[in-house]
Amino acid sequence: MQRRLNIFFRKEETGFHGWFVMMLFLAILTGIGLTGCKHKNKTGDAPLARVGDKYLYVNDLKEIIPKGASSRDSLLFCQSYINKWVHTQLLLHQAERNLPEEKLNFQKRLEEYRNSLIIYQYETEYVIQNMDTVVTDKQIDDYYKSHLKDFQLKENIVKVIYAIIDRKREDSHQLEKVFRGMFHLPDSILLDSLENYAPVMAESFSTDTNNWIPFNQVLKVIPIETYNQDIYLKNHRIIRLKDDSKIYLLKFVNFKIKDDISPKDMEANFIRQIILNKRKTEMINQLRADIFKHAIKQKEFEIY
Repeated sequence: MQRRLNIFFRKEETGFHGWFVMMLFLAILTGIGLTGCKHKNKTGDAPLARVGDKYLYVNDLKEIIPKGASSRDSLLFCQSYINKWVHTQLLLHQAERNLPEEKLNFQKRLEEYRNSLIIYQYETEYVIQNMDTVVTDKQIDDYYKSHLKDFQLKENIVKVIYAIIDRKREDSHQLEKVFRGMFHLPDSILLDSLENYAPVMAESFSTDTNNWIPFNQVLKVIPIETYNQDIYLKNHRIIRLKDDSKIYLLKFVNFKIKDDISPKDMEANFIRQIILNKRKTEMINQLRADIFKHAIKQKEFEIY
C-alpha cells in the first residue's frame, strides 16, 4: 500500500508537491491543521497557502470537498482549488495595487444593487399575490385586431397532413395506393383514416392540423424541391414524392405567405403574455404611486 501511495504521489507532483498534498489530505480527514506553521488562525488551524497577507487554511477546504469523493479525487480537487485560490489572490492583489482608490469603492454600488433586489423581490411577490392572470379570448381578439400591423409574417407557414412509407416493405406499392386514395378524401375523413391505419402502415405521419409550422420545417422532413416557395404553395394541394428509400404523401390544409398577417391562433400565447406584462407594469406603477401618496398622508418623509 505504501509503495502504491509513493508511486501515486510521484505521478501527482505538479504545482504543489505530492508530499504537501498528502499532508493536506490527512489534515482534512483528521481535522488536524498542518504542524510547524507559524501563521495559525484563531482556531489554531495552520495555513495551506499564502499570497501577500492573505492565507488559505485547512478549514477553508473541509466544507467544499465533494461528499463521497475518493481519496485520489479529493487530493486532485484540493490541488486544483489551492492553485485557483493562489491565482485569484495574485490577480486581486495586482488589481488592488494598480486601481485608483475611487475605483475600489464598491459600497455605494453594492447598496444600490441591494436596494434594487429588495424592491424587485417585493414587487414580484405583490404581483403574484394580487394580479389577475386570466386573459379572455375577447381580450386576445381585441388586441389582435387593433395591432394587426404588428403581426406580419417573417416566413411562410403551413398546416399539413403527411405520411411516409418505407419502400423496403414488400407491400409498399399497395400501401402507396391506399394512402393516395386517403389523401384525396375530405380532411376530416383523411384524419380519421390516418389515425386508424398509419400507426401500422406508415413509417411516420402527422395529423396535427391545429398548429401552424414554418414551411422550412416541413422541408426538413419532406424532400420538396422548390425555387419559389410562394408559387409552390399557391399551386400545390396534394403532393407525392419518392426517393431511394421512402414514399412521401403530403396535403396542405392551409398556408400563409411571408408578409401576410399572422393568424390569430398562432399569436394567441404571445398576445396573452403582452397583456399580462402590461397589467404587471400598470400594477407596479400603481403600487409605487399608492406608497408615495400614503407616505405623504402619514408624513413619513420630508424633503429639505
